[in-house]
Amino acid sequence: MKHILFTLKGCPRSLLDDELHIRDVLVDAARLAQSQVLAVSSHKFDPQGVTAIVLLAESHISIHTWPENGMAVCDVFTCGDHTHPKAAAIYMADAMG
Repeated sequence: MKHILFTLKGCPRSLLDDELHIRDVLVDAARLAQSQVLAVSSHKFDPQGVTAIVLLAESHISIHTWPENGMAVCDVFTCGDHTHPKAAAIYMADAMG
């Protein structure tokens, strides 16, 4: 079991508020972690912010954004020796600016 919890700061507001971009980032992160995506769920808040989660056969990847603060809190939780959560976390940081 591997769990990485991290906060991204100074991210562009436009990326933090883009639900489709965030969903794509999580799915790509799962691929890089060598994990199997079972489902993707997200919610766009009004007036801003997104929460999204990718349910994995090996656990989950999630993100909660605060565009007004330029930040996101993320976690990558995987089980199994074949997974690479650090690769997912590094990718998410890059993809969110």
